[in-house]
Amino acid sequence: MNNIVKKQKYAAVLDNYASDILSFETFKEQKKYIQHGKISVYEHEILVAMTCLAIVDKFDIKVDKRSLVRGALLHDYFLYDWHDDDPSHRLHGFTHAERALMNASNDFELNDIEKDMIYCHMFPLNISRVPKYNESLILCVADKISALKETIANIYLKIVKYTV
Repeated sequence: MNNIVKKQKYAAVLDNYASDILSFETFKEQKKYIQHGKISVYEHEILVAMTCLAIVDKFDIKVDKRSLVRGALLHDYFLYDWHDDDPSHRLHGFTHAERALMNASNDFELNDIEKDMIYCHMFPLNISRVPKYNESLILCVADKISALKETIANIYLKIVKYTV
């Protein structure tokens, strides 16, 4: 299966399990917040959800796909620009998971797997938040893969800009 077909397949899975999240106005507002480089939080969460699905497919892991998709889409639902000078954002890496969980819990009904995914997604940076479910562990890996790709792409673009 080529990449375009896989992306279409994963997009259909996201729409099937999380159309309410994807169409929610507050979720869409995340397009205005930058996550890594030029990637918005909104784009990052979708890329992470798709990466989670790719990991599950690649390794044939049995998971609750609905929870996997929903938890992945909401893992960074902190709803602020962590790049601004607000002193409360200085420890963003350590604190945003709690904020994302609080916001997601206020806006959506979450099950235990989804809550754990959101709360524990910064493991091992937050060493005390060890994932309890396969879905949570998959999210931890997918989030790091996506963040690395997004950051490297941004660095590459900056290098090309200065060398051309």
